[in-house]
Amino acid sequence: MNAVLQGILLGGLYALLACGLSLMFGVMRIINLAHGDIAVIGAFLVWWVSARFGVPPFLALAFALPVMLAFGYLLQMTVLTRSLRAGELTPLLTTFGLAVVIQNALLLIFSPDVRSLGAQTGRLATGGWRVGDSLVVPYLGVVILGVAVAVLGGLHLVLSRTGFGREMRAVAVDPDTAALVGVPSRVVYARATALAVGTATIAGVFLAVQSTVEPASGPTQLIYAFEAVVIGGLGSLWGTLAGGLVLGVAQTVGAQIDPQLSILSGHVVFIAVLGWRSRA
Repeated sequence: MNAVLQGILLGGLYALLACGLSLMFGVMRIINLAHGDIAVIGAFLVWWVSARFGVPPFLALAFALPVMLAFGYLLQMTVLTRSLRAGELTPLLTTFGLAVVIQNALLLIFSPDVRSLGAQTGRLATGGWRVGDSLVVPYLGVVILGVAVAVLGGLHLVLSRTGFGREMRAVAVDPDTAALVGVPSRVVYARATALAVGTATIAGVFLAVQSTVEPASGPTQLIYAFEAVVIGGLGSLWGTLAGGLVLGVAQTVGAQIDPQLSILSGHVVFIAVLGWRSRA
């Protein structure tokens, strides 16, 4: 029971990390290979603000989030828009190159040392509720899961209940027809990318609070996010949450059997889902 509970809470982090990846694919059909590195940028930016000005990490996030939203908007307007015009493969290569640039830039600026925000959050990172003799409910895991549900639920409401959401759905189905009725796909894409980068930043901060980050952490987090998206269904926000929970439970249950099976068990579930869908 404890392994399943910890897996559900870990899955909240994976779902939050995968949220932006799912959004970009659903709107633009782009698999952003730099998504994990963008989350690491957000974590390092919050770490720098927290260390430089002596403020708590979540207060530093209030400063870093608008910066990352603007970064995502400009990234789409300057780089990704041009690559979208060049064909389906070009955005994949573009984001791969962006990931390499980000990793090396972080390495030059912050060195290869690992960073963590856990010490600045006190009891939130280490405390928890004990239920019975063996069941522990960590504060941080509950907060991450709650934020993941809130973010995914908020995005779902935006997509289904607002004019901006209708524009994103229209552009996702047919950008040319949407342009004929006055919906600027370039601006809609930029806003969607800004949202994706913002959610990745939040996930990166929670990752740095829960464990550690380094300049090369991005590809590993991208793999987990991609697996959560595929397990839950490409482009589905609530499916992304379910996929993250499944992946987290698979890893913690595998670790309960043998610590060496922690990561492998998640990959096995991912491959099994792919095999099942290919037959269906």
